[in-house]
Amino acid sequence: MFLDNRQVAMDSLLEALADSIDYFQDNLERLRPSLRDALEPHFEARRKSMRKLQALARRHLDLLPRDADVERDDYMWLWSRLKSFVGNDSQVLINELLEQERVLMQSLSTLFTHPLPSSIEPVIEEVWKGCRSLIRELYQLQKDTAPKKAQQRQPRTKRSSRR
Repeated sequence: MFLDNRQVAMDSLLEALADSIDYFQDNLERLRPSLRDALEPHFEARRKSMRKLQALARRHLDLLPRDADVERDDYMWLWSRLKSFVGNDSQVLINELLEQERVLMQSLSTLFTHPLPSSIEPVIEEVWKGCRSLIRELYQLQKDTAPKKAQQRQPRTKRSSRR
C-alpha cells in the first residue's frame, strides 16, 4: 500500500520523534546528572505526545507504525561515540540533540502544510512548542557547558597623538 503525502509527512514526524527519544535514552549514561535532570522532562513529554500521535495517526490516517531501523540506530550511536573521543562529550551530545531538533522541526513544518484532522492538530502544536522549548534549553546548556577560556586580555587602546 502506498502512502499519500499527508501520511508520509506524519510518518516522517513519528520517525523523527522516535529517533530523538531513542538517542536520548541510548546516551543517558553519558550525560552529567545536571544535564540529564534538565532534559528528562522534555523527553518524557515527547514520549507521551508521540504515543498520542501514533494512536491518532492509526485512527484518522490509517497509518501503521513502522519497524525500527536498527542499523541506522547503531550507526548513530557509534558515530556519536567516535566524535566524543575528540571533543567534549557533553558538547557532542548537545550538538547531536540540536541536530535532531532541526530534523524534527523540518518534519513538523512539512506536516503543517497538509490538512489534518482537528484532533491531531493540538498534539502537533504541543510537539512544536515542546521542540522550541527543548531547543532553548539545549542552547542554554550548550552555553553552560562550554569550556571556560582563559581570561582574555583587555584590548589595547590607541593613544591619540597630538602634533
